[in-house]
Amino acid sequence: MAKRVALAYSGGLDTSVSIEWIKEATGAEVFAVAMDVGQQGEPLEDIRNRAIACGAKDAYVVDCRAEFAKDYCFPAIRANAMYEGQYPLVSALSRPLISKHLVAAAKKFDCDTLAHGCTGKGNDQVRFEVSIQSLAPELECLSPIRDLSMTRDKEIAFAKEKNIPIVIKEENPFSIDQNLWGRAIEAGFLEDIWNAPDSDPDSDGIYIYTDDPDIDRPVDELTITFKEGYPVAIDGKNLAPLELIEEMNKRAGAQGVGRIDMVESRLVGIKSREIYEAPGATSLIIAHKALESVCLEREQQRFKLGVEQKWGELIYDARWFSPIKQSLDAFINDTQKYVNGDIRIRLHSGRVTVVGRKTDTGLYDYNLATYEEDDQFDQLSSRGFIKIYGLQDRQAAARRNRLGK
Repeated sequence: MAKRVALAYSGGLDTSVSIEWIKEATGAEVFAVAMDVGQQGEPLEDIRNRAIACGAKDAYVVDCRAEFAKDYCFPAIRANAMYEGQYPLVSALSRPLISKHLVAAAKKFDCDTLAHGCTGKGNDQVRFEVSIQSLAPELECLSPIRDLSMTRDKEIAFAKEKNIPIVIKEENPFSIDQNLWGRAIEAGFLEDIWNAPDSDPDSDGIYIYTDDPDIDRPVDELTITFKEGYPVAIDGKNLAPLELIEEMNKRAGAQGVGRIDMVESRLVGIKSREIYEAPGATSLIIAHKALESVCLEREQQRFKLGVEQKWGELIYDARWFSPIKQSLDAFINDTQKYVNGDIRIRLHSGRVTVVGRKTDTGLYDYNLATYEEDDQFDQLSSRGFIKIYGLQDRQAAARRNRLGK
């Protein structure tokens, strides 16, 4: 039986109800753990006070935005991380960070058990529990909402019965998760995958990070500077990772950039329709890819495409702390040594267009690439190259002819 439980606390109905349920079911003291990963919600101190009012013994709150930007979002840029080619891992990137601080709080308060408010159908239950097992395998884990199959109606009734001091807000028609890297929206009328996101009266609550891309507005042209694959400046102004992502969210979001509508394959085997807004993530990854195309050697760039796909799948599948992810990190880090320079992009009507590239560490050589008079490429050498390059195919063709195939 648990003695002390550290609960990942959001301040909402699910986790507020979980405090009292855990206390009653296990007799344990509950310590709430709340983190700011850029979700633009209530002040952390308000969430802390609510947790204690709902029965928590104490609360641990921490502003993780800068850490999230530097240690989680920036590596995703270097990996060009897009799950199934579209999703920039908005929620998935934040879960190992939250788990890390949840474990830290458990040690601070001498807890023997951790808890979260996830349901049994989503990815996050796996992400939290696998991350926790990787960081602190000795700790047990509870999931009241999942294990009791608690519906919203049951939670509200329980809150009223136990006089849990939480305001029951009008239910949002969507399930929403958001942080610095983007915003994820699902459920409601979106579950009918024929419905367009803007085809229902409730659709006003879908897009917040991005303006309507169809509104006519001036083009926003900017230059992003990279150093070893990390974006470090916008228009010549050096910015910390958190500031840089916030600036890109603002500028790209104002142009309607980063809206994604996809049906993805969840970890638990369910196909799920998801709407994402990721203006900064989308723009930064496109710019980074453009610089890599100049700076990476051809075979290195081709091989990295497979590494990027696997990296994204690992993060989506709760493997942030896995040995294979660490091995892929080593490869990605090595590829970024020469990814330095400036990328000029235009943001307009939901699009990101690369219009300029400048680097002192790239492999592009104007004198080799040009078709003008100062071309330094020896075109006569191509004849012998093609003969040798095609030798194996010529030999195979000769065999087919000889055997009458």
